[in-house]
Amino acid sequence: MVPATGKSSQLFYKTGRFWPEPIGRAVPTTMTANDPLRSSGFFSENRKKPARDRMRAAIREEVQLIQPLDELEQETMLDVLAWIDSGAELCRLEKPATPPKHLVSYSAVIDDEHVLLVDHINAELWLPAGGHVDPGEHPRDTALREAAEELSIEGEFLREGPVFVTIATTVGKTAGHTDVSLWYALRGDRTSSLGFDASEFRDARWFHKDDVPLDRTDRHMSRFLQKLYAD
Repeated sequence: MVPATGKSSQLFYKTGRFWPEPIGRAVPTTMTANDPLRSSGFFSENRKKPARDRMRAAIREEVQLIQPLDELEQETMLDVLAWIDSGAELCRLEKPATPPKHLVSYSAVIDDEHVLLVDHINAELWLPAGGHVDPGEHPRDTALREAAEELSIEGEFLREGPVFVTIATTVGKTAGHTDVSLWYALRGDRTSSLGFDASEFRDARWFHKDDVPLDRTDRHMSRFLQKLYAD
């Protein structure tokens, strides 16, 4: 079984079809009048707003793309949307955790029924690659950047937008703050040579979806895999 991708699975972020280039660049000419964000009035309304507000609106739209797996994810989405609407700072401004609740993008690299995980030194868990969303950065750009920085992978998305959203209190050496995580699925290739950032990870390894060490990973991993590989 392979991850369910839907009919938009071949339309990747880097084509610029669904989202504009990062703030400050022109909207790609490949976008058509029928694209979801243009037809919704997203761009015309958001051009009038300061860059910080436009990015907040873009992040809100990103969360709304998610189809919740269960009641827990539905509740999580409502919590995240309320947090975004509150005007709170969404991104980490200072290490290790200021503000104590901030946005993270996971870059889950997938090849058929296998997922690439890294043995994270600080978290002391096997996790997807990923990291904090920088101020002014779209979470999709974060997912691609982290895949490149941490795994030397030029990412292509398996789906339009995030697969999953979670809120979790961190554990390990930097325990105690709250990560609001958007989980993205990227296309991987198990036959390619595997590199990783040794300053952050002890190891990187492909796991069959049934062999992921659930006792030593993100507590929502089993739900993510359930959703990713749903019929």
